[in-house]
Amino acid sequence: KYIMLHTFKRKVQEGFTLVEILIVVVIVGILAAIAIPTYFNYVEKAYASDAHTQIKTLYEECKIWKTTHADFPTDLDMMEEEGAANVSSSTKEKWDITWKLEVNTDGEVEGFMKAESLEGMPGGEGETVCFDAVTGKFTGYGSKDEPEC
Repeated sequence: KYIMLHTFKRKVQEGFTLVEILIVVVIVGILAAIAIPTYFNYVEKAYASDAHTQIKTLYEECKIWKTTHADFPTDLDMMEEEGAANVSSSTKEKWDITWKLEVNTDGEVEGFMKAESLEGMPGGEGETVCFDAVTGKFTGYGSKDEPEC
């Protein structure tokens, strides 16, 4: 019993072998290879959700505009001048939101709304989020589908 305890104590005092350290490094590397892409995907979706929220709000405001005007507004500035839209300055620093909406012969709204990220967006400049008015589906940045607008 004393010999076993003495051997264990001496082994602990000697430290870890190179092989043991390498095994730990490999395990940490594998975990990082799994966790880091998942984290970046989560961050991308969070940035895109800001654009989704703004687009959906503006889409509803455009439909309200259409009920009081002859056609859909052409841009955000037009809506803001008449007090029909209220988009924060921080959103305008991050996203350039444009759209092309019209009413088809059946009276249904068709077209798209698009948000392109600007230099002020932490996720990077040049990302595109699209909203299809017919399907109600978002594509582009933050989704698995390429932008369709």
